[in-house]
Amino acid sequence: MRLVVIGYGMAGARLVSEVHGRDPDIEITVLGAEPHRAYNRILLSNLIAGRSAEADVHLVEPAGRGVAVQLDTAAVGIDRDARVVTTAAGQAIGYDRLVLATGSQAVLPPIKGLVCDDGSLPDRVAAFRTLDDGRRILALADGADTALVLGGGLLGLEAARGLAGRGLAVTVVHAVGHLMERQLDPPAGAVLATTLGRLGIAVELDAAAVAVEAGEDRVEARLADGRRLSADLLVVACGVRPVTDLAEAAGLTVDRGITVDDRLRTSDRAIFAIGDCAQHAGVVGGLVAPAWDQARVVADVVTGVRPLARYAARPVVTRLKATGIDLATMGEATSDDGEVVTFADPARGTYAKLLVRADRLAGAIMLGDNPAVGTVIQLFDRGGRMPGDVRGLLLGRAGPGLERSGEASPALIPDTAVICQCNTVTKGALVRCWQAGARCAADLVAGTRAGTGCGTCRDAVDGIAGWLQKEGTA
Repeated sequence: MRLVVIGYGMAGARLVSEVHGRDPDIEITVLGAEPHRAYNRILLSNLIAGRSAEADVHLVEPAGRGVAVQLDTAAVGIDRDARVVTTAAGQAIGYDRLVLATGSQAVLPPIKGLVCDDGSLPDRVAAFRTLDDGRRILALADGADTALVLGGGLLGLEAARGLAGRGLAVTVVHAVGHLMERQLDPPAGAVLATTLGRLGIAVELDAAAVAVEAGEDRVEARLADGRRLSADLLVVACGVRPVTDLAEAAGLTVDRGITVDDRLRTSDRAIFAIGDCAQHAGVVGGLVAPAWDQARVVADVVTGVRPLARYAARPVVTRLKATGIDLATMGEATSDDGEVVTFADPARGTYAKLLVRADRLAGAIMLGDNPAVGTVIQLFDRGGRMPGDVRGLLLGRAGPGLERSGEASPALIPDTAVICQCNTVTKGALVRCWQAGARCAADLVAGTRAGTGCGTCRDAVDGIAGWLQKEGTA
């Protein structure tokens, strides 16, 4: 069988690995529009901050016999009748199954002066999405003292933390009344803004930029209220949108993303879509964990290992972790429809909220140093029954059958507890990997992929490795 994958980002690379692992005899052709090998976009803020080198963000995905990766190769057309993909260089590549993993692109809002007539960005302006964007930001930040970031969502704060990590004074300009409004309620947004301030990141809220003027050495953003903010560089992080042009031109059904069924098939049964470009059950992706789940399902279907496999979206935990910031949000965190329990200590940068319905956790926000975060995530993942003392849980007192985050020994963590959210790796899977021969944290990462997504679980993986080593588990 001939499998063609369009897109060599985090979703496309994982799909290649999953398919090759199931059936190494399948002929796979991968077309990557970027000139780089697959890399972890989530770690780009570490690259900007100087905590990671480029080599650290590249993904290690197996390739070998039957896998042909063509970088810097854009697909420009799909002939569904002939089952042929055409590249910008005029190459025609036949397929039996085609997977679209075209991802998403940075949103450039209609702000006067933000985009040049030829579609490029002014000299001191950069988007924040790709490795090339990261390189551009690093070049602009070299010797700079100040930066503006347009956008106070997850992407914007990732960019801001990276620049602040390089010692720049950063101002986040956000058009909404509180930060991360999709994941946080206003009180949590206010606590987060205070925490950012302590890290050298100023926040301007209800501040809509209407014009950008970029000079040779400075860039200025004019706000709707008439104020002008200037800095040495400006980073645009106003969200992303699915890349669907190729699918639309091929006549596939497209809404906000490329619509797919439970097997991730598009309106053409020979063509699948996964990751940021796919829309399943009305929901467009945007996080790595669902994309990797989708890659596993498509690999099962196209290889015939589980031809009736179905993708079911699982509850997603969104994390933002940086020096001085520890944030986890899940479920309907911004809703107040149910029993709501909150705790706030702005002076210490702590805010917690639990939303309970029918004795189950429907949503939560855990910001700052909170000992209950591990227990709350476990409850959300499992859909477990809430303890009688919900307020006690919020303050870190685990109920019967629940384990507190931060216990002295990982022995008290249930085997079913998910340690790595991105790859759905449980404590039990880590233990089994150790029993199969792993002898250090790096071995556990290589054997289970734990920690290769957002990276926020690496401390937990290190702790479990240390415990296994001490216990002599084999």
